[in-house]
Amino acid sequence: MAAHYDVLIVGGGIAGLSLASALAGQCSVALVEAEQELAYHTSSRSARQFIPSYGPPVVQELTVRTLELLAARDAELPEPILTPRSFMLIGAEEDVAAEASGLMRSITPAEALELCPALVPGTFEAAGLDEGSFGCNAPLLLEDHRGRAASAGVDIITGARVHTAQRLGSGWQVGAGTEGFQAGVLVNAAGAWADELAVISGVEKLGLQPYRRTAAIAAVDHPLPEHSPMVAAADNSFYFRRDGDDVLISPSESEPSGPEDARPRAGDIERLVDRLNRITTLGITEVRRAWTGLRTEAADGVPVAGFDAEAPGFYWLAGQGGYGFQTSSAMAELAAAQILADQGGAGQGAAGGAGAAAAAGTAGPEFRTAQALAATRWSVRR
Repeated sequence: MAAHYDVLIVGGGIAGLSLASALAGQCSVALVEAEQELAYHTSSRSARQFIPSYGPPVVQELTVRTLELLAARDAELPEPILTPRSFMLIGAEEDVAAEASGLMRSITPAEALELCPALVPGTFEAAGLDEGSFGCNAPLLLEDHRGRAASAGVDIITGARVHTAQRLGSGWQVGAGTEGFQAGVLVNAAGAWADELAVISGVEKLGLQPYRRTAAIAAVDHPLPEHSPMVAAADNSFYFRRDGDDVLISPSESEPSGPEDARPRAGDIERLVDRLNRITTLGITEVRRAWTGLRTEAADGVPVAGFDAEAPGFYWLAGQGGYGFQTSSAMAELAAAQILADQGGAGQGAAGGAGAAAAAGTAGPEFRTAQALAATRWSVRR
């Protein structure tokens, strides 16, 4: 016999877990994850950096709100999720000018060298600095969401890949692993598999595309100072940051992929090590471990969030690209408001949900991003 819930979330990464914790205690919720462990794919392979100047305007607004929410949460935790760590762009003048936005300010090459002495003088023309950037303790954030959700009654089931889903009456009937579920709202937080879940559910897919992004932890002869910024090439060809006495490095590739358990390709990290050893004095000596994650995006790079106008009760929470962690709390806050407002409206659409929440007197700082999202894709296929 199928278990009954108000909301069934498919996907146990940062998107699904943050929504589960936001909804916990306000309605009955189950979360199903195909893998045997939560956050197995992209969410466990994050660069762990929140950059308010990174991404399109909607993403920047969501990032600011997420930072506010996490700062408030940090005040309640024995160990902080956020740690100040600035972010610096370097490269040709036109590339830095094109990429610098929001809270980032222009700095001189001399200032950049002072902030990161490992850079070799003359290897870049310009730089930009975002001093409002933070490092993120991703495992702690994920565990905090999981713990809050579970303690408030959310059922979390792993090793349960969705194989069937259909709209029946006023809700959804879903088969995942050996379990059966019935729910009024089906949330698609399946990351790189979001379009696949849509097809299984009989919903038109959105053309979400996963892209590869590889990173590695490398040993160095000359560790970066403790307060060094994360450094990225303005042409998106690499980034690196301190990781204890080691460095985290990435070639920042963005190559289309199918949904898969991605792995590094031969030569990608080796070529990056050679380049970094030419433009820095880090002296990379060994790659300790490497991994590849998938950043799933819509064609316009804007996260997808909202009820599908053609599939009642089917809620998209996907396409966060490389902004998943830094937008997660704001996206979950807004999505929870839409879903809860919709509980009596049988999936009438996200834009309507925001209006209902505001009319009910719950509008506040958490809704300031709703207007920006409504101008993009807060209501899917409306």
